[in-house]
This record gives sequence, structure tokens and C-alpha cells, in this order.
Amino acid sequence: MLLSSSREKERLLPLICRYVGRRRVAMLLLVVLALLVFVFGSFTVNKESNISLHIGSMTPYRSDFPVFSNPLEVENSLLFSSGDKNSSGQNSSRGNDQSRSLSIPPPATITTPRDVIRSTPRLGHQCENFTLPPPPPPGSKKIGPRPCEVCYLPVEDAIASMPSSPSKSPVLRNLTYVHDENPIKTETHGGSDFGGYPSMKQRNESFDIKESMTVHCGFVKGSKPGDQSGFDIDQADLMELEQFHEVIVASAIFGNYDNIQQPRNISEAARKNIPFYMFIDEKTEAAMKNSSDLDSSKKFGFWRIIVVRNIPYSDPRRNGKVPKLLLHRIFPNVRYSIWIDGKLQLVVDPYQILERFLWRENANIAISRHYKRYDVFVEAEANKNAGKFDNASIDYQIDFYRREENLTAYNESKLPITSDVPEGCVIVKEHIPITNLFTCLWFNEVDRFTPRDQLSFSTVRDKIMSKVSWSINMFEDCERRNFVIQDYHKGVTKPPPRPRPVGPVIRHPPPLPRSIPIVRSPIVRSPVKKSNRRKGERRSGQKRHRKVIAGSRDNNSF
Repeated sequence: MLLSSSREKERLLPLICRYVGRRRVAMLLLVVLALLVFVFGSFTVNKESNISLHIGSMTPYRSDFPVFSNPLEVENSLLFSSGDKNSSGQNSSRGNDQSRSLSIPPPATITTPRDVIRSTPRLGHQCENFTLPPPPPPGSKKIGPRPCEVCYLPVEDAIASMPSSPSKSPVLRNLTYVHDENPIKTETHGGSDFGGYPSMKQRNESFDIKESMTVHCGFVKGSKPGDQSGFDIDQADLMELEQFHEVIVASAIFGNYDNIQQPRNISEAARKNIPFYMFIDEKTEAAMKNSSDLDSSKKFGFWRIIVVRNIPYSDPRRNGKVPKLLLHRIFPNVRYSIWIDGKLQLVVDPYQILERFLWRENANIAISRHYKRYDVFVEAEANKNAGKFDNASIDYQIDFYRREENLTAYNESKLPITSDVPEGCVIVKEHIPITNLFTCLWFNEVDRFTPRDQLSFSTVRDKIMSKVSWSINMFEDCERRNFVIQDYHKGVTKPPPRPRPVGPVIRHPPPLPRSIPIVRSPIVRSPVKKSNRRKGERRSGQKRHRKVIAGSRDNNSF
């Protein structure tokens, strides 16, 4: 622009345009521009990071907040949330915290880890921002129930979060059980000899929650559960079951109805500290001995086999409800239990399951909701249609609940309760008086009516909840399917897979429109060599001719 001569301008402009149009020169200009942007951006980021260092201690939460094994460390670290960095770039450990000049003593009101968890937000918990994925769209190809993602803590962190003392049982403090060597049946639907035939009056009084209670809870005979009580266990096994354990896993197979599934993904800590017990009857024992699965050690993989003799019921399903709902009577010195049905395979560490569904939720019993049904009336009809039990007995039970317990269809007035129907094949439980009472009364309903425990679950739950401040963690069924894999019962074959085609897949062309007559020619044509040209393309200069069938040139042309 500073040139004085117009002739020089005319010479310079074409020269600039010619060089700028070249690819190398253009790329060089782009590189220079990118460097300028990078330098400017780095200057801006450094300026903002310097400012954030001055206000970091005022930030209550950071995405890289460390996961603490003790919740008290969370409170002590809030004033240092800007975080010291060690040589590896990670947050400094607890040993470095002692060198700081400022420390906060733990609050005097906090006495137990469970109280700490309740009073302190779970800052830094790696699962605090985790949410369940949305359900699949209605038009999804894969239908039916399926597992979903669950956020578990590492096993070490899960163990560290175990409460050091039992949870407080609301109202109920002391629970004892009825003992009667000669129970007498006084009512038509009064239960069984094993359950003690509780009368309707005794049933109703058992729902009146008091500080001390005595209720029917099976095992009414004998000196103790398993000893001449109708669900008899060898003395050597009884001594084993009376040992103290923090956590146990239990299951049962009666009538040789299922195959024993071996757990997977079990940590070394769980292998060492958590026993796995499998209750079987003599029929299942004989089948295992015939297949050489059971020897004198009474161990089958992870499972310690407990043989039950003199079983109280002729129906294997009812016998399975005894250990399922009365584990606290068989294991009097256990804090936590995980029950899984015999057809299930455990694939997640027990400590992680307890942390996720009990300790993290401040709950003392957890069970999954049914994957599809949430109304008892709908569940009853489904049981009848599937032939799960005698239809007349199911109708009698539902009519009794409707008439005596004011059972109604599920509606939104029950919120935050989201379902009246559980998927009862997994129960995660803390053995405290209120949860023991719940499973006792639930068993009494199964003993009095039908073994379909889904039908009586909500009635027992709601009657206890109306008396005390207590609830059950009913989690999603897809979460249950994350930590257990369901197998088929013996004698129930899996549906055969669709046969895969052998050889090349033959795709038939679509049929011609009906308005065009189909003419079958007896002429056998030689195979045509496949062309690489696209459909509709023609070679240059190629003429397009009409297709004519020999012998029918005038009448049958296309």
C-alpha cells in the first residue's frame, strides 16, 4: 500500500496471489496462526489457575476429592480441599496430614461409624454421582429383564465402611420365640406343626410392636433350632453354625431341584472371612454322592454343605423358606447375611454387595423389586396363570388380605414405596430385632397360606411400617441381576438357539407386482458374470433394449 507507482502495484499483486495460493505457503500460515492461539490460550489458563489457588480452600467439593476409609477424615480435609500434591501428582496421604498446623478434632456427638456416615455428606465417594442408566427404548431388539450397571466400591473400601456396632432397632429391643413341644391346631388355616399353629389372635398381636416381644418363628420344638425341631441338623454342623461371623452367604436346594452354582469374583478377604453355607435334604445329598460331588469333607467348591434331616414339609418350596426367612434362628451369632436362591450364581464380592445395598443406604434389609409387576393382585393372577400353586389357595389368601388387612391395588399414595411385589430370590439383611421380627412374621404368613412369599410381603411390611419408623431398601431388579446370574431348574431345558444358516445366505428377490404377468421360460440361461458397476449404470455408448421372451415377442414383452 506504501508503493508510489501504480505499475509496481500491478506487478506485486499477481505475485502475492500466486504464492499465497500454493499449498505449502498456506499450511505455513495456518501453523503460525495455531501457535499464536496456543500461546494466548496457555497464558489465559495459567492466569485462571493462579487465581483458583487463592480460593481453593473455600471450595466445599472437588471432583478429584480423595476417597477416605474413615468418614472423619472427610471433615478434617475440607479446609485443605485445594490439596497438597505428592511427587506422583496425587493427593497426599493421611501421614502428610499430621504435618499440617491446623487440625480439627472429631465432634463429640459422633460415636459410631454409622452415625458419622449419617451426619456427614459422602464427599469424595466415587459412586456419589453415579445414576442408573435409562431403561431401553420400547423398540429395542433385546426384550425382557436384563442387568444394569452398578457402582461398587473396591473391596478394601467396602470393608472399611462396615459399621463397628449394630444398627439401632426401632422400639423393639428384645425378641424371643415361642417354644411348644405339643402344638395344637385350632383353626383351619393355622399353619403347621413346625410353625406351632399360631391362632389368628396370636397373629394379630405379633404386629403390635413393643420393646419386648415373643412370637412364633418356626422351630417351636426341640432344645434349639436344628435339634429335634423338625429341621434337624447334625451336631457337628450345629456347632459350626453357632460360631460368630460378621458375614455369611447362604443358599439351599431341596428335592434335588437345582444345580449348585459356584461363586465367582470373590476377594481373598471374603474367601478367608466369609463362609458359604448350602442347605440340602437327603434326596439332594444322595444325588451329589452318586455324582461324586460330595465326600466326607462336606465341601463342594466354595460351599459348606449342611444336610437337613426330618424336613417339615412335603413341598420342597416350603422347606426352602425355612433357611431363607429364618437364617437368624439357624445362625444366632451372625451380623449380616446374604441369601441367594439355589438357582443363582453369585458374581460380585459379598462385601461390595453389603456396602452398596445396606451400608451406603443406611438400611438394615434390602430386597429387589419385581422386574415387571408391582401390584399384589396382578402378581396373584400371574401365579395362577403360571400354575405356581393351587388357585383356590391363592384366591383365599388374597381375599383374606382384602377383607381383613384392607389390601388395595398399588397406587401413588404409597410413594416413596415404589412396589408391593419383591423378587425374593435375594435378601440382604442385618440381624437386628426389627429385621428378625419382619422375617419371622413373613414366614408365619408363608406357613399359614401359600409358599408364594411375594403375595404376603407387602402386608407384613406395611403393618410393621405403620407401627414404627422403619423401611426396606427395595432396589431395582436390574441391579440384582448385576451381581447374580440365574440358571434354569433341573429338568427345565433352555430354549434352543436359532439354527444358523450353513453356507452362503440366499436372498430371494421381491415378488413382481400382480399387474405384470409372470412368464416362465423353458430356456436355461448361462450364469452371468457379476459386474462391479453400480445398479442403474451403463457403459458409455451402450444401447438400452427391451427384454423380449423368445416366442412371445408381441404379447409378452416388458
